[in-house]
Amino acid sequence: MMTTLLIAFFISLFVSVCMIPLIIKVANRFQIVDKPNKRNVHKTPVPSLGGLAIIAGTAAGLIYLNLDYPFLFPVIIGAIIIIVTGVLDDKFNVSAKIKFTLQLVAASVVVASGIMIKSIDLPFIGGIELGVFSYIISVLWIVGVTNSINLIDGLDGLAGGVAIIAISSIVVMAIIDPGNHLFIISLSVLLIGSTLGFLCFNFHPAKIFMGDTGALFLGYSIAVISILGLFKSVTVFSLLIPIIILAVPIFDTVFAIIRRTLNKQKIYIADKGHLHHCLLAMGYSHRKTVLIVYGFSFFFGVCAILFTNTTLWASVLLFTVLLIVVEVYAEFIGLMGQERQPLINAMKRIFMSSDPTIRNKRVFNPKR
Repeated sequence: MMTTLLIAFFISLFVSVCMIPLIIKVANRFQIVDKPNKRNVHKTPVPSLGGLAIIAGTAAGLIYLNLDYPFLFPVIIGAIIIIVTGVLDDKFNVSAKIKFTLQLVAASVVVASGIMIKSIDLPFIGGIELGVFSYIISVLWIVGVTNSINLIDGLDGLAGGVAIIAISSIVVMAIIDPGNHLFIISLSVLLIGSTLGFLCFNFHPAKIFMGDTGALFLGYSIAVISILGLFKSVTVFSLLIPIIILAVPIFDTVFAIIRRTLNKQKIYIADKGHLHHCLLAMGYSHRKTVLIVYGFSFFFGVCAILFTNTTLWASVLLFTVLLIVVEVYAEFIGLMGQERQPLINAMKRIFMSSDPTIRNKRVFNPKR
């Protein structure tokens, strides 16, 4: 099976690479390009249909593998809806409401087929059937992850690299887990191969962008794979594993919603306050910023793998520490705005009040 998967990987990689020159010509011919604006960092128009290469590579690999999986058809139908949504947005820049509606339809097709989390095992309580909430939670998860990958797609090679790291983490955990995860591993390998082929043309300076077509497709695929890995019944802490794997795009999205809400902006209106924008503002180069975010993604991927092999209380401690680290760093680089640092300010007050030298200086400061 390893040989078959390896061949499928190179088929996906090869098809993706070969498709890029043709897609560039088509994108330029029909003016499907990403033009510079106040939010973008590129200076010239760039073709933005590169996601089609990722899709073509994945499809070629699936045809070769000829997988027999009961839920493959609804997953493909949902993917087609997502792809159409992305292509329409890349060409016509459709409204957020239309995109969100189509994403809900795609997610609903997948969940209606039975791909959902049906129950949760709580510590000291036992299993709880989610009932109708299983549909709601699963649909919201697919839509949320789909958009999180799209929101982080702001620099050359960023979304593709983050997606590869996240998918690779899922593959490692699927291999470690004793269950039968052949479909998850197979689809993940194809996505990694096709995305690597695309990155050959997308890393800075990019010759082509994946556009919404690619970002939405990758987000959708990762969302579905992560649910399949938690299929039917999971513990409350195993639900945190895909969140840790996707910590970079998920928390970037969460902080974007918080930031725009605090600034009294509509949450779907784009801004320049994302993680990569903040790192660029701190003086890092385009390439270094992308590599730093890769490093964050790799760190959280390793944490997710460790999370699966820890005890209950160790899991609680690890996740709490990760949340604190994420919040402190987000405040430090200004993900919620340069003036909003509640946790850092609280820590400063605690340490200053506990240090007698600092406390005395504050008391006898003649300028007060």
